[in-house]
Amino acid sequence: MYAVVETGGKQYRVEKDSVLYIEKLDVQEGETVTFDKVLLVNKDGETVVGKPYVEGAKVTAKAVKHGRGKKIVVFKYKPKKNYKRKQGHRQPFTQVVIENIEA
Repeated sequence: MYAVVETGGKQYRVEKDSVLYIEKLDVQEGETVTFDKVLLVNKDGETVVGKPYVEGAKVTAKAVKHGRGKKIVVFKYKPKKNYKRKQGHRQPFTQVVIENIEA
C-alpha cells in the first residue's frame, strides 16, 4: 500500500515505515504529524485518485529530527563589469517516518 501526499509545495510517494526529508514543519521532535492532502492511494492494486484530494484519506507520520541540508553556493557574475556576488544557502528540513496510511 502506498500513497502520494502533498506538503511544502512538493509531492511525495510514501509507504509505511519510509523515511522522508521534507520542508521544515513547525512541530517538536517525536510528535505525530497528519497529512490530509492525499492525492492518490493504491491499496491491493486498486488505485484511487483524488479530485484534487482523496476524501477521508490521511497519512500519519512521526517527526524524527530537524536539520539543515547541504550548503549550496549561489554565485552571480557579469563579465567585464567587475560584478561578482557569492552567497551560500542551507535549506531547513524535517525528517519524518511514515507510521500509517488510512484510506
